[in-house]
Amino acid sequence: MRSIRISTAGSPSDYSHGLLPIIAQSLGYQLDWVKSSHADLLILGPFIKPETKKLKWCPKPLRPSLQSALNLMPLRASPPLRLFHSAENLRHDTILADYSISFDLNVSQANHFRLPYWMEMIDWSHEGITGNHNPRYGQLMKIERLMQPLGNRFLQKKKAAAFLSSHIREPRKTLFEAVQKVMPVTGFGAHFNKNIENHHRSGFLKQELLQEFGFNLCPENGMHPGYYTEKIPEAFFADCLPMTWTDENVKVDFNPNAFINLAPMAWCNYFPLRELVNSPQMLEDYASQALLLETPSILPFRDFVKRVLEDARS
Repeated sequence: MRSIRISTAGSPSDYSHGLLPIIAQSLGYQLDWVKSSHADLLILGPFIKPETKKLKWCPKPLRPSLQSALNLMPLRASPPLRLFHSAENLRHDTILADYSISFDLNVSQANHFRLPYWMEMIDWSHEGITGNHNPRYGQLMKIERLMQPLGNRFLQKKKAAAFLSSHIREPRKTLFEAVQKVMPVTGFGAHFNKNIENHHRSGFLKQELLQEFGFNLCPENGMHPGYYTEKIPEAFFADCLPMTWTDENVKVDFNPNAFINLAPMAWCNYFPLRELVNSPQMLEDYASQALLLETPSILPFRDFVKRVLEDARS
């Protein structure tokens, strides 16, 4: 078995249980987690803190030009290989690196791979990838279910929405109030229960909680072409009609007829929402739609990971 030394900086605490390490192991690699000074591969995450004191000795007016010059230096002058991997709404070139993994659409660079976070929460066992998990939700999502219509169970559930959130900063506050005008909304999470320290210790499983609701208010944390997380498919998988806030390019991943997008209604203060949720015909139309119109595959990402690992060991 080949071994590779990996270090992370600014990555989530559970990164070692994510798809990239799991795929690396499926490719026959033994992963040794080490300090960055000993690593073959340094994975830079979205929470990395910039080295603000690095140019403290330099007069402020000269720092931008000096930093630009430093950024042009070859990255492989010394190990390790650098990979920027973000599951947050950050651009692929936020951190200078040899390779990048992000949400960004239409990046033509061969050293970038688009991996929307919802794909981390899919059961890929049919493609030989096992070991990823989704502890906050309760289980991995199966592609077969996401490719089926939402179904009649949604129509039989109570006309009320669940809203899971650790904060209610905009646009969440406005969306929460808009949906409350047309149906009851029950809030869950740290914002609504101050005894919850964080969403990793909420005391409930999201999938079980959503069983009681016909709708799930699940706006994205931000809006950028390609930034689509687990929120929409997790609602759909639990037989809820997702009510999201996202941009129109979401069609690259999901069928836009399978959920309610509140963003296009902002100009008219979400006025169409009342008619929509009170129309039996419109709700039946949503129930007839599948979320995924094409079968996704994790194999292209596996090939990308293989290339990164081979480069890191070369």
